[in-house]
Amino acid sequence: MSPEEVLEEMELRMMKSVDVLKGEFSSIRTGKASPALIENIMVDYYGSRSRLRELAGISTPEARLLVVQPWDPGSLGEIEKAIMQANVGLNPSNDGKVIRIPIPEISEERRRDLVKVIKKIAEEAKVAVRNVRRDANHQIEELGKDGKVPEDEKFRLLEEIQGKTDEYGSEIETQLEAKERELLEI
Repeated sequence: MSPEEVLEEMELRMMKSVDVLKGEFSSIRTGKASPALIENIMVDYYGSRSRLRELAGISTPEARLLVVQPWDPGSLGEIEKAIMQANVGLNPSNDGKVIRIPIPEISEERRRDLVKVIKKIAEEAKVAVRNVRRDANHQIEELGKDGKVPEDEKFRLLEEIQGKTDEYGSEIETQLEAKERELLEI
C-alpha cells in the first residue's frame, strides 16, 4: 500500500466515524419533531423486517408532531405496534389513515441525562478517530521499515496524519457543542 492510499483510507474511515456520530445525534430526542427519531424503527411487514422510512412517508407538519403516512394502508397497525415497541418514549395515535405522534416536552433532568449520553457518544467517536490514526501511523512506520518511504517523508506523513486527527477531533467537538446547545435550549 502506498502512503497516498494509507492517507486516503485513513481519511475515509475518519469521515465515517463523524458520519456515524451525526447519525446517532440525530436520533436523540430534543423535544422537537424530527423524522430521524423514528425512521429506522424496524417493522414486521408481511414476514420481513423493514425500516419505517421504507414503508411510509414521515413528515413534521408542526414543530412537535410527527405524521406517518404508510404507502400501504394495511400496514398501519404493524407500524403503530413497532413504534410503541421501539421504546422511544412516544405514544402514536392511529386514525385509520395516518399515525400522529405528538412529541412531549422533555424535563430539565432528562435533558441533563441526554447531555451525558451525547458526551459518551462523542468520546466513542474520538476513540474511533484515534484508532484510525494508530492504524495509519503503524502502516506508515511499516513502509518506513521496508524502505518504501524515506525517513524525512515518514515524519511529514506522520505529522499529516496527526493534523487530520486534530481536524476530525475538532469536528466531533463542534457537533457535540451544537447538539448540547440544542438539548439545553427550551
